[in-house]
Amino acid sequence: MVVTTREFGQSEDRRMPTTTLEGWRRFVDEDPIAFDLLPEDEWKSLDSRPRDEYDEARVNYHSELVIVETPTVRDVLHQGRLLTLVNRREISARRGLIVSGPWATGKSTAIKQLGRAHELRVRQRFPGHDRIPVVYVSAPPNGSPRKLATRFAHFLGLPMKARHNEMDIADAVCEILTDAHCDLVLVDEIHNINMATSTGKDLSDHLKYFAEHIPATFVYAGINVEREGLFTGVRGKQIAARCVMKYTGNFPYQAEWRSMIALMEDALRLHHHDPGSLVRLAKYLHARTGGSISSLSHLIRAAAISAIADDSERITRRLLESIPVDHNTQSDSPSTATEEDDAGEAA
Repeated sequence: MVVTTREFGQSEDRRMPTTTLEGWRRFVDEDPIAFDLLPEDEWKSLDSRPRDEYDEARVNYHSELVIVETPTVRDVLHQGRLLTLVNRREISARRGLIVSGPWATGKSTAIKQLGRAHELRVRQRFPGHDRIPVVYVSAPPNGSPRKLATRFAHFLGLPMKARHNEMDIADAVCEILTDAHCDLVLVDEIHNINMATSTGKDLSDHLKYFAEHIPATFVYAGINVEREGLFTGVRGKQIAARCVMKYTGNFPYQAEWRSMIALMEDALRLHHHDPGSLVRLAKYLHARTGGSISSLSHLIRAAAISAIADDSERITRRLLESIPVDHNTQSDSPSTATEEDDAGEAA
């Protein structure tokens, strides 16, 4: 029989956003889908409806696939864990962490995995306690202090009225999170704060207010934040002085790249896939994705789902070439590796 962590044929297609407390807790609670292939003869004997349900369950599985623990994720997990311990007894001037890099290089994934790991540790240490150990919000684009405060309130599900100003909301948020023993605040899309503008300065001041009134470690993630004005002026220098920087980027063509492909390939659940064939295409996949883990994940997941849909049950180079990657990767990548490159790589 098929073995999954969720009821076969009844898996939830839609996932709640992690910017609400309920959505975040579901993210923390959900283990990756597990799936075992049916034996060949049993699979071939399936009638139409059971076959459709079986394939639909595999589509759900491959749409999520495995989250590869890249060196970036490991580094952020380690540094974030260290900072929460260092800050545990701090009263003020707690150190934070900024994860910066180009788009689609795993920044949000890394800080979410940090938050998930931290919350699971807290639950293990304090079973049965009604805590909110982690908050996940994103900085609003062209935002105001009220919009930022509203993001925190929205995460907590606090009712808001028009007469409530940003300080009313902020004070309520700080009081709740202090009482709930929050000790890790994740702020994504931090590149939306530009210190060169008056709005950005106001938003930064308000974020600083949260950091000073919530006894927690603040972790930020954003696109090339050092180039986007976050460290401009006195406010920016103060942020830089209080935060550790970690950088993300695309992966060079090295052993680590091949090992990530091997992990993804091992997670495939296709009946006729040739084991090791994706690793043999490592150079082609690197040229195709520019070393982007996000583009690699999309390409392999889309190919797996296509292989189920067309009944080929295998991923080949021809199938990979039929699947477009994102425009940035497609336009920035060098010319793809040739068949001869792949043959030499395999040899």
